[in-house]
Amino acid sequence: MRGFTLIELLVVLAIVALLSTLAMPRYTQYVERNREAVLAENLRLTRDALEQFYADRGRYPESLDDLVARRYLKTLPFDPLLESSLRWQISEPPPPAEGRVGDIHSTAPGLGRDGRRFASW
Repeated sequence: MRGFTLIELLVVLAIVALLSTLAMPRYTQYVERNREAVLAENLRLTRDALEQFYADRGRYPESLDDLVARRYLKTLPFDPLLESSLRWQISEPPPPAEGRVGDIHSTAPGLGRDGRRFASW
């Protein structure tokens, strides 16, 4: 029975290591791009729910939990950059409007691929 020599195994391991070091930056870039896309979509859906709540009730909700309780959202929005549903920056609506949640923003540090701060999304 013929087996592999140590040299053959080392060559195969070196090739696998080389291929993985070439693929890792692309994989990391892909993951970050998808996290940003999920964040943008979650913000869009939540803002749509806020506007629908306002159109239906004539005021903005007191908390994000109101959107879930009244079934405008299935769950609290998730921030994939912070891996949390609880760390949103809440903005109050303009003065004549009632309620406490007029808009939300991410509290994630840093910049997106477009150069804008996540907090300004």
